[in-house]
Amino acid sequence: MTLAFGHTCHNLDGVAIHLENRMDTATVWWVLAGAVVVGELLTGSVYLLMVAIGLAAGAVAAHLGLGIGWQIAIAGAVMAVATGGWHARVLAKQRLNPSTNANKDVNMDVGERVAVEAWNADGTAQVQYRGASWAAVLAPGRSPAPGMHVIAEVHGSRLTLNPV
Repeated sequence: MTLAFGHTCHNLDGVAIHLENRMDTATVWWVLAGAVVVGELLTGSVYLLMVAIGLAAGAVAAHLGLGIGWQIAIAGAVMAVATGGWHARVLAKQRLNPSTNANKDVNMDVGERVAVEAWNADGTAQVQYRGASWAAVLAPGRSPAPGMHVIAEVHGSRLTLNPV
């Protein structure tokens, strides 16, 4: 399938000449894929790269001689699978890596010990740590009891604690 577009010109004698440019459908897919790759390079969004892969699949379908409906369906399916696969990879990586709030390599306070004198009724406490008063909360699933605790996470000026 080709896409035709053209225009009419007049020669020096005033005779109308119709000029027609033809572009193969596969070329249109490749141009679109290239434009999306340029957009990805400008924005840094890997998801646009997944869209470009789908557009390239549409170009391959055009080279195989499939109709425009099949080309669009294949391009859309490949885009969806590639984007979904990338998103699943990102989510899996986030589950495997703890947040920086709980990473001792990033936050030197994680793993340090603090003394809790008493817990408030709302599940918070004030603790002295590094010469300052800090707000503290108990990690989920733990029961409040005074005594020594270990810092599990730091959220701004609030410590999340686990009992020792």
